[in-house]
Amino acid sequence: MASADQTVLQFVPLSTSLSAKVHPLVIFNICDCFVRRPDQAERVIGTLLGSILPDGTVDIRNSYVVPHNESSDQVALDIDYHHNLLSSHQKVNPKEVIVGWFSTGFGVTGGSALIHEFYSREVSNPVHLTVDTGFTNGEASIKAFVSINLSLGDQQLAAQFQEIPLDLRMVEAERVGFEILKTTAVDKLPSDMEGMEATMERLLALIDDTYKYVDDVVEGRVAPDNTVGRFISETVSSVPKMSPPAFDKLVNDSLQDQLLLLYLSSITRTQLSLAEKLNTAAQIL
Repeated sequence: MASADQTVLQFVPLSTSLSAKVHPLVIFNICDCFVRRPDQAERVIGTLLGSILPDGTVDIRNSYVVPHNESSDQVALDIDYHHNLLSSHQKVNPKEVIVGWFSTGFGVTGGSALIHEFYSREVSNPVHLTVDTGFTNGEASIKAFVSINLSLGDQQLAAQFQEIPLDLRMVEAERVGFEILKTTAVDKLPSDMEGMEATMERLLALIDDTYKYVDDVVEGRVAPDNTVGRFISETVSSVPKMSPPAFDKLVNDSLQDQLLLLYLSSITRTQLSLAEKLNTAAQIL
């Protein structure tokens, strides 16, 4: 007769289908921390801050690096630094709580389970975000994982990382900067005028693609898509109807305002630089 108290090896499934979305500020902050890392460090790890949306999505809005020492079989985190920085962040924005942790590198490593165990004591079901700063496959691979427990009866044996859907949320202005900075090598950050030029080039390319799609639908080369048609209709209706001279005047006035702001900011930077040099000279004398 079989015993009623059998020991079963099983995976503990996720209670819900999780997903996450991350803001560009988090990605830029992680890359900046990786560039500024100590010489002997191969990667950086840190804490992810954000909130849980009503639909269960993990919204990752902020992050900070946590100093650590890592070897082949153990990982040591500066827990006091982590708690002090968390307290400082929550004084500024108390709505942001710990939602997980991040690491640089391609995918999950051997020490990830140890770090994930620590963050599991900080928050239930934390998200592990990995950012491939080495561009292993020629692009910055960004993935999110959660841990599934493998248990034998009541005893937990191991943890398995399972990838979850990740959405990189950004507005159009952030997208332009991300497209520039995500390349393998960037000689310099673009100026305001160069950024405006890149934005206009992207806009013209999108208009050309729209024209080509509409012409293909009219000529019968492409099957019409009602969803795309509604998007095009909403976009066209959102543009105010005005004559070409009035539109040119509007663009020129906006461009002149932009140039004036550039001129004023340049004067301000020059004045601040002169004041700093004069202050340094006065202290020396």
